Amino acid sequence: MREVVTAERIDQVMAALGQAAEQETRIYFAGGVTAVLMGWRASTVDIDLIVVPDTSSVLREIPALKERLHVNVELASPGHFIPVPSGWEERSTFIARHGLVSFYHYDLYAQALSKIERRHERDRTDVREMIRRGLVEPAKGREYFARIEPELYRFPAIDPPSFARAVADELGPPSA
Repeated sequence: MREVVTAERIDQVMAALGQAAEQETRIYFAGGVTAVLMGWRASTVDIDLIVVPDTSSVLREIPALKERLHVNVELASPGHFIPVPSGWEERSTFIARHGLVSFYHYDLYAQALSKIERRHERDRTDVREMIRRGLVEPAKGREYFARIEPELYRFPAIDPPSFARAVADELGPPSA
């Protein structure tokens, strides 16, 4: 049985992955992990992350870690669900370093737009909190959406007009 993921469990995951790494590695967290580590949620149901480069020593540790800590770990990021402009690595926010691994919050604008596209109530609440805390500025979020809009065709599950309406609902309409 998987347990909810708290900040303490995330710290345990980071320490274990840091010990497992045999080369310089970056891990980018997304979704609920960002909400928990930034303090507006006490827990999440899973740990969404990507490993760059996808080193075998770190990836091999994940199944054992899932069993040992009873957490759900998914290899997932906003880039799996929406187009993400190049440079997302530089727009990601540093969290901590353990061993040879540097941990980051995946580009917050990509996270916000990915959450808006999904339209789940918890995701909408997260986006509002990101805005309230000044982590995402609505005008920049609209600009980011305008940059990715021409690439939406690469994601057939996305309905571009519906996504555009959801962005306007959450971030406000485009300025004239």
